[in-house]
Amino acid sequence: MPFPSSVLFCCDHNAIRSPMAEGMMKRFYGQRAYVQSAGVKSDLDIDGFAVAVCAEIGVELERHRSRTFEEMQEWGDDLSSFDLIVALSPASQRQALELTRVFHLEVEYWPIMNPVGIGKARDAKLIAYRQTRDQIYSEIMSRFGPPGPGR
Repeated sequence: MPFPSSVLFCCDHNAIRSPMAEGMMKRFYGQRAYVQSAGVKSDLDIDGFAVAVCAEIGVELERHRSRTFEEMQEWGDDLSSFDLIVALSPASQRQALELTRVFHLEVEYWPIMNPVGIGKARDAKLIAYRQTRDQIYSEIMSRFGPPGPGR
């Protein structure tokens, strides 16, 4: 499968899973692809645990601003211009398929665990978020291959 020139990751709130995937993709592949993320809703800010566990692997998420599919289009990102949409939750998969039914776009579904609500103490929450991060990392490496030289 050829490396896509543009990828959109999506999840429910664009606060944990899709920003993690966007950040990793940008970190590991640099300018090889245009990468963005969106959510079905944008009612939450970037999650502090997501920021923390991604920082552990050199992926910076602190400046991420959550946005919906509709906000993306309002801000000038045309969904039809993406080569690949990767949905990380069932709700975002449904939304992506609905929005792309008029375009010929590839939509993939990666069933990524939502870490919200897992664990009570900080350490237990971090373990859950690391599992989500590592699951996304594995999917990215499996789908796109190891980062090339110079990246």
